[in-house]
Amino acid sequence: MSEEILIRLRGIEKTYTVGTQEVPAVRGVDLDVARGEYLAIMGSSGSGKSTLMNLLGCLDTPTAGHYELDGKDVSGLGEDELAAVRNGKVGFVFQTFNLLPRSTAQQNCELPLVYAGLGPTERRDRAAHALEQVGLADRMHHKPNELSGGQRQRVAIARALVNAPSLILADEPTGNLDSGTSEEIMALLGELDRGGRTLILVTHEPDIAAYTRRIIRLHDGRIDSDVRHEPVA
Repeated sequence: MSEEILIRLRGIEKTYTVGTQEVPAVRGVDLDVARGEYLAIMGSSGSGKSTLMNLLGCLDTPTAGHYELDGKDVSGLGEDELAAVRNGKVGFVFQTFNLLPRSTAQQNCELPLVYAGLGPTERRDRAAHALEQVGLADRMHHKPNELSGGQRQRVAIARALVNAPSLILADEPTGNLDSGTSEEIMALLGELDRGGRTLILVTHEPDIAAYTRRIIRLHDGRIDSDVRHEPVA
């Protein structure tokens, strides 16, 4: 049985204008990602990995090429349409957690559901369930400053899960964590992978990329290598 393709990039380019100069960040990338894949995008500073992540997450639009996400061409969508795709199809996990400091873990998880127009009761129920999934059922009424770094990242992962997105994008998800906590977060992402989630990590750390099943390396805005492997236990 053939794999179901969740992401299809063809000839994707992104060029920024800096003053009078055209600066290419992504140059002609072709990429297919099957539903349920767990992969890492790696590359040195300036390789284009952050730009590619922004394109995959519909935070930016390509200068040229086509991007299909879950069967929909999102390449030429306007800002409002892109926002709807982001909120419904993509869950984001950031290095800096991006939590609202005066809101509880549960309220932070509810935020995507507010944008989706869900009522208060359903928002609370779904946020509570997402926090249970990441092992924080007993911390849902705590604010970020009452949580450890690892717990804050778990809240961020719960927030990414709450809308049942097609794709989870994690940008350096362990960048602000110590090694022990990093292992805990990668174990949690591994559980999501085994549960059939589609996960893409952007990282510069080989030991973090080793947890995934496929590693794509970028160089000067192009795919330099694309290797499948057995993840570390």
